[in-house]
Amino acid sequence: MKKILLIGHDANRAGAQLVLLNLMRLLRERGYDLHLLLGEGGPLLDEYQAICPVTLWPAQPSHVVGVLADKVLWRMGIWDQAYQRRRTAHQQQIQSELNLDSIDLVLANTVMSSRWFVQLGLAPTVPVVTFAHELDMSVRIYTDPAELAELLARTTRLLAVSKATADYYVNQHSVDPAKITQYTLIDTPALVANVAQAHEQPDLYDTLGLPPNALIVGGCGNAEWRKGNDLFVALARQVTGRMADTPVHFVWVGMPPSLLREDLLLDIRKAGLADCVHLIPPTPDVLRYMKRFDVFVLCSREDPYPLVVFEAGLSGVPVVCFAGAGGSPELVEADGGFVVPYLDLDAMSSRVVDLLQQPALRRTMGQRLGAKIMERHPAQQSVDTLVTLFDQLTAR
Repeated sequence: MKKILLIGHDANRAGAQLVLLNLMRLLRERGYDLHLLLGEGGPLLDEYQAICPVTLWPAQPSHVVGVLADKVLWRMGIWDQAYQRRRTAHQQQIQSELNLDSIDLVLANTVMSSRWFVQLGLAPTVPVVTFAHELDMSVRIYTDPAELAELLARTTRLLAVSKATADYYVNQHSVDPAKITQYTLIDTPALVANVAQAHEQPDLYDTLGLPPNALIVGGCGNAEWRKGNDLFVALARQVTGRMADTPVHFVWVGMPPSLLREDLLLDIRKAGLADCVHLIPPTPDVLRYMKRFDVFVLCSREDPYPLVVFEAGLSGVPVVCFAGAGGSPELVEADGGFVVPYLDLDAMSSRVVDLLQQPALRRTMGQRLGAKIMERHPAQQSVDTLVTLFDQLTAR
């Protein structure tokens, strides 16, 4: 039985982490022995642990010995030696717990995993597969250049979730195109089942005070500049201004408490949008909100190939997104919604209005987007491709 070490950056309920969860389930069904190393925990931790053993990377103490002792060691010129001894002991502890000598292959689920990968001291003969879910903004924010360079140099095969992602690693990080496979793992049968289940469950909109005839423009994601939460609010201002006689509500799902959320709420109040823009905290019930969406807007400044676009399409909801912001235009194209110039909110609001005012158009585009997802991303084929790759890389 082949043993795979999976490395994830955390267990939050977000796209890459959910893809990892699905991947773990599928690999377990294929008989692989799995062990997951996580940088941090999160809401998905219990679900990860139900599949395989999980090791959480221990938090580094803030001091080698203590505040005063560290100052003494520094003055004596031996603090760095003490730090390196602690770091080595820390690495040995992790290596022992992971039993690295028994590992046949490592799968780094995101390039953020480079932070922990470089500390493992992995044998050079072990193949490494890196699943790249990140583009320039995330790379700059969440990785150290030297650590990322080491992971990419050590990577046997890089899985890029979209052509835009593949091009980025070739052009910006000089990854050999021959080492890259464009690959997306979407458990379409599970998503279809989840969509059907969401449609059978009670409506969640009662508490928001939406009128029964309200049109709903949806967004989804964390509270961060990359996701374009601020653009969502600006878009709401434009669309509601153009459709003053129609009840249009904007619902963003996945907005946790944060300083950015407070800033957005201030903008919402000052723009007179408090009654029609709703920020929903992170929830496993995304699809129960999405089932009422009439249009989904992907306001992201950067998103390699987001899961929410698949969820929207399988819910029959057309998508409006920005060109040059990642891989979504490769799926949306001209028949699953609209692709508008980067950051052109006027064009985006115009397309949203077109869809809101033409029920037949949005129905046709939403259905076509869902059909393309089913055509291009059959789950069984996806996992078969990955299993074949793993078998090739671990052949002795």
